[in-house]
Amino acid sequence: MIEFYAQIRLAHIAAVMTSGGLFVLRGLFAQAGRPAWALARAPRYFSYAVDTTLLTAALMLVTILPSGVFANGWLFAKLALLPVYIGFGWGALRAGTPGRRRGCFVAALVAYGSMFAIARAHDPLGPLASLIRG
Repeated sequence: MIEFYAQIRLAHIAAVMTSGGLFVLRGLFAQAGRPAWALARAPRYFSYAVDTTLLTAALMLVTILPSGVFANGWLFAKLALLPVYIGFGWGALRAGTPGRRRGCFVAALVAYGSMFAIARAHDPLGPLASLIRG
């Protein structure tokens, strides 16, 4: 299955970008007082499909990567942030007050950005690693 690594990785990256973009779009609609669109069936189900693709590609990558990839903790750090992102993302679209929705939206974007940075750097500290370690 390693021969398909590049294609699976590309599918994973495309799903990450699509998922993030869709969340930003839905979150902006929720922030603008249009939660009906943000929570409508079409974008919600499309989000489910994209996230299922993302998770499937991630699991496929985990199964084909050598075990040494897990040695420095970057994957664990990224996975630890996933429920944080999901929780704040839920709040960004469904929290009761506009202030809470806005706070959750910003927090979800920070979590998403952190996961992205950690994945790009292959380090649990993300881009901060180069600053801290010199």
